[in-house]
Amino acid sequence: MVKLTPSAFRINHPEFASSALYTNAQIVYYLEMAYSFLNEERWGSQLPYGIALYVAHNLALEARAMNIAKSGGVPGQPQGAPIEKKVGPVETRYATIPSGKEGDDYWNLTLYGIRFIRLVKLMGAGPIQI
Repeated sequence: MVKLTPSAFRINHPEFASSALYTNAQIVYYLEMAYSFLNEERWGSQLPYGIALYVAHNLALEARAMNIAKSGGVPGQPQGAPIEKKVGPVETRYATIPSGKEGDDYWNLTLYGIRFIRLVKLMGAGPIQI
């Protein structure tokens, strides 16, 4: 099996191209985590895509936490989708629960997570013959 590398991940997901914002160490950390629990036999040719979605989801959450910390907030607080915005004086309100499919709360926090959990459910459907 050829494993996904940080550079290959960045090519396929150019929104994570900045090595200052998304370090190779972060990417490798989430790559190794994903490879430890995603089953290559079940995922087949979709494994690299699933792993990339898992990594992207976690990097996006880390970036959100860093931005909140930089502005003096407490990182790691759950935050749903924006439900209301005002222009002046600026006000944004968020849903108290994540949007997306019910029961997939953590994965609904990013588009990558929504795509990932959809694939997880597809890959988990049906029996595997041993």
